Amino acid sequence: MYLEINQRNYPSKINKPVVVICLDGSQKEYLDRASQSKLTPNLDKIVKEGEFILAHSAIPSFTNPNNISIVTGQPSAVHGICGNFFYTPSTNKEVMMNDPQYLRAPTIFQKFYEQGSKIAVITAKDKLRSLLGNGLNFNENRAICFSSEKSDQTTIEQNGIEKVNEWLNMPVPEVYSQGLSEFVMKAGVKILNEFKPDIMYLSTTDFIQHKYEPGHEIANQFYQMFDDNIGLLNDNDISLVITADHGMKAKTNINGDPNAIFLEDLLKEKFPQENFKVILPITDPYVVHHGSLGSFAMIYVENQSLISNVVAEIQKVPEIEEVMNKQEACSAYHLPEDRSGDIICMSSESFTIGSSKSKHDLSSLKEPLRSHGGLHEREVPFILNSSKSDITNQGQIYNYDAFYYATHMANK
Repeated sequence: MYLEINQRNYPSKINKPVVVICLDGSQKEYLDRASQSKLTPNLDKIVKEGEFILAHSAIPSFTNPNNISIVTGQPSAVHGICGNFFYTPSTNKEVMMNDPQYLRAPTIFQKFYEQGSKIAVITAKDKLRSLLGNGLNFNENRAICFSSEKSDQTTIEQNGIEKVNEWLNMPVPEVYSQGLSEFVMKAGVKILNEFKPDIMYLSTTDFIQHKYEPGHEIANQFYQMFDDNIGLLNDNDISLVITADHGMKAKTNINGDPNAIFLEDLLKEKFPQENFKVILPITDPYVVHHGSLGSFAMIYVENQSLISNVVAEIQKVPEIEEVMNKQEACSAYHLPEDRSGDIICMSSESFTIGSSKSKHDLSSLKEPLRSHGGLHEREVPFILNSSKSDITNQGQIYNYDAFYYATHMANK
């Protein structure tokens, strides 16, 4: 018996808890370096007994679209969330995409919940919570959904749990800290043991990865913490998949200054009489660690007859590797046309894209810029705690295949 969710079949009956973890910003090198320092014995054991492959994230390789891809099992063209926010030319408004009204597909959680399953969802930042918890009823003692960031504001009606900090014996973590992710992991261990969900999703934050390269002492401490909690989770008989929403790359020059192409400035110089709007979907309320500089941009062109000329002009910039019109980009990267710009750009491995230099406040960047959003950050780990998935014979795997494989493994 199968449950069809967004044109994919999931087993309607699962024989053990399904746990999927989105380890934000974690490219393979972070895990490799921590393992080489012998800090991840639990993960090493899982990899030895299970599977470790490299998957692709959805494009753009940002947090919101990829978390929603993971929990719907489909790319943005299906679920509609193609950035942290989007722009509507007809209203000239930029709108944050953290409201469930922008979802165009149900989550896997909602559909399993409707079949009677118990669901637990814990996210680091509150910007994802309402999207992830959409369709769940918190008054039936079968659903829990909360964020570390707002853990002191939980109620039974809104989150299915209250007094979280007292329950976990941890204060509300600082938003810009490892503690936000550690809270997620420790809460996940406790909820698995006490609430006993059928399906659990844990989503961390990439604060550490934005600041520290693979192998850095502080990055290694983060993965050691993660490994400790993975060991506690995997002590239970669970079906576990660990993946990431995106990787992370250094975006600086030899002096440590940010590498950025400010597209709006460039286009104003080339086409002084025309109007352009550059939208950077990485932008969200938490910009201290990236200054809204990412590797993916959308351009809205007021004079539509100029689109091919603008594409040709941007193609001359060597640090921008991918330049496509809307139709080409949406077809290639499974984006929703009505929420995409007239032109889509992605930068090279060591560069980011900005709008106008005057619009970016980089004063809060304390470490050299590390960011994401394009093709160079789309390769992510995909770890399963079972070797029974037959995943290595399936061609290209995406991070949004996580629940498909986790539920099918739990059915064996």
